[in-house]
Amino acid sequence: MTRTPLLRQPLAVPAARRRSLSPARTTPWPLLWAGSAVAAALMAAVTDEGPHRIWGLCATIGYAVATILAAGPSSRLRRAAPFVAAVGAAVVPMMWLVVHRQGQLEVDVVHHSGVLLLQTGSPYLPEPSQLEDYNPYLPAMALFGLPYALLGDSPVADARWGFALVFGLALAVAARVAVGHCAPRALALLAAFPLLALPLASGGIDLPVTALMCLALATAAVGRPAKTGLAAGAAAAMKWTAWPVLVVALVLLAVRRGGRAASGAGAVAAVVLVVLTVPSFLASPGAFVEHVLRYPLGAGQVASPAASPLPGHLIATLLPGGRPLALVLLAWAAVAIAVALVTRPPRTLLAAADRLAFALAVAICLAPATRFGYLLMPLTIAAWFRLHSSPTNVRGSSMSVGYLFNRFE
Repeated sequence: MTRTPLLRQPLAVPAARRRSLSPARTTPWPLLWAGSAVAAALMAAVTDEGPHRIWGLCATIGYAVATILAAGPSSRLRRAAPFVAAVGAAVVPMMWLVVHRQGQLEVDVVHHSGVLLLQTGSPYLPEPSQLEDYNPYLPAMALFGLPYALLGDSPVADARWGFALVFGLALAVAARVAVGHCAPRALALLAAFPLLALPLASGGIDLPVTALMCLALATAAVGRPAKTGLAAGAAAAMKWTAWPVLVVALVLLAVRRGGRAASGAGAVAAVVLVVLTVPSFLASPGAFVEHVLRYPLGAGQVASPAASPLPGHLIATLLPGGRPLALVLLAWAAVAIAVALVTRPPRTLLAAADRLAFALAVAICLAPATRFGYLLMPLTIAAWFRLHSSPTNVRGSSMSVGYLFNRFE
């Protein structure tokens, strides 16, 4: 059985180096919060979507206050800056939007899918005819719509509460499993980052999926096959984009605990997928194929509105026969990543997180229908465990994000 550590062991930091990293000499956090305030203000000024404008206004204030605190002389106030930013950029706009029944279309899609699941056993309309009728998510996502189906159009039944709860709990558990603790300031920093704060407030579909992928990696790293299968299977039963975690987590588990542990985790994940997915497929096979297969691939009766100037979308829209070409490139990239994963398997948690983040980033960039917001998934996976780790190399600028986070306060 391998003895490879989950995270690389820290090296001693010379006293001179510690002094050179003191807050008095270099403090990047005011710049981070000031830049976030500018980005939020620009969002509020240029967007034509009401929820995004509300987010931009609230977040601008939150980031501005965090900038003042982070630049202040008091270490206590500097430590409070991430929490203030998280409240201003995520909590306040989310509460306002939930109370006023505003949000992105995906929230309504999940609510509607919960109603359909409760009434028909399938979260998919048999004959979708317009954009609002489509549900491109796998059946487990509809579980977040059950409170709405049971309680009606009430703020307490909004799916965003469930998204945020699973996001926070799964990340906290993942950190505790992997490194023995969860830093509240790390969670606040992550929630305050604009790429995550905006979906937390207005949508949030990808947040629970991402957190469950982190949990699957953490449990795989410590050799817990059943929990790895549960977390990976649950994430994969919500969105297709979570399926790479099945491969990466099982490879990591095989490296650390052997093939039998990986096989057990795979069996558990398969059972979870079957239980959460097959009943909905059997209830309406045609609707399942139309919603979760044809529509995301651009072959549905209504075209997906997902569009960002990333390579896959540009190839699909600007070149003759671009969509098949983009899909071929995506398939080639998947094969190349899979080969690299087998020939040089990750042996630490951070290495596995990097592999998964890279695979997701490549898939997002090459997918014909994609959005910049999807990048929150690889960003979170690559950053979360580093926010809790010690410095891995004090030479040059190669240093743990967690170390920098604790030093610059």
